[in-house]
Amino acid sequence: MKPKLTISIFKTALILGMPLLSVGFNIPEPPAKVKWTQLFNGKDLKDWKVKIRKHDLNDNFGNTFRVEDGNIEVRYDQYANKFDSQYGHLFFNKPYSHYLIGVEYRFVGDQIKDGPGWAYRNSGVMVHGQDPTTMTKDQEFPNSIEVQLLGGAGNGERSTANLCTPGTQFVLNGKVIKNHCIESRSKTFNGEQWVRVEVLVLGDSLIVHYVNGEEVLRYERPQLDPVGGAAEGVLLKGGSISLQSESHPVDFRKVEIIDLDKYAKDPAKLKKVVEMLMSEKRVAKN
Repeated sequence: MKPKLTISIFKTALILGMPLLSVGFNIPEPPAKVKWTQLFNGKDLKDWKVKIRKHDLNDNFGNTFRVEDGNIEVRYDQYANKFDSQYGHLFFNKPYSHYLIGVEYRFVGDQIKDGPGWAYRNSGVMVHGQDPTTMTKDQEFPNSIEVQLLGGAGNGERSTANLCTPGTQFVLNGKVIKNHCIESRSKTFNGEQWVRVEVLVLGDSLIVHYVNGEEVLRYERPQLDPVGGAAEGVLLKGGSISLQSESHPVDFRKVEIIDLDKYAKDPAKLKKVVEMLMSEKRVAKN
């Protein structure tokens, strides 16, 4: 356990910005380009699984998740005007550990009647999540780290790319945080504008949220809720990725990823690749 923890701390320190000494060291250069892989093909939901509360795995109740006009649409028009706490998630069929994921989303239309007030213009990208085959039929959310996506209500500030923790917790500024949700530093996005959120996920060491190219939140040591009175739980090294259905219509036009797993055992090279990736400010076009 100790060697793994030492590597994890060293990796985190490098990504957090510890300067690298170049004199006397031969640090290999990263490849000239790293390419985005499209998780959503723009045509259908091939390679995705659906899990909606109160329904079996892959029962896409009410045609909640669909593809129209090149977007993943989350809709409730076939719910008989009643949401009934049927929270849903669309899971990609492959787990990841070290990666940069980018999504472009927008909120549209009106929330379905009886959707909870907190779910108004609310969705999410779940990372380091549990396997959907292990979820119970009545389970609301997968145990995961939720990158909460919020739209403005038109009457004040409401940040996006926040952090919520169904069945999990994390470390921020050296302290274990047990709050269910914390806000990011993002600005508010009103109306039906497209927004790009990126999430840098580095195994059990570091997660960083970005909105339209700006860093808005970072934290460390994602983990399951502790058991038996322990202060910390089992560290999350990887897991599923899913998109959320929480009662307000939302579109996703892009879901793409850069797999960084091949750099995971080389912190110096990983830092170089991350610096290269984040030197470009990617902003959603409207």
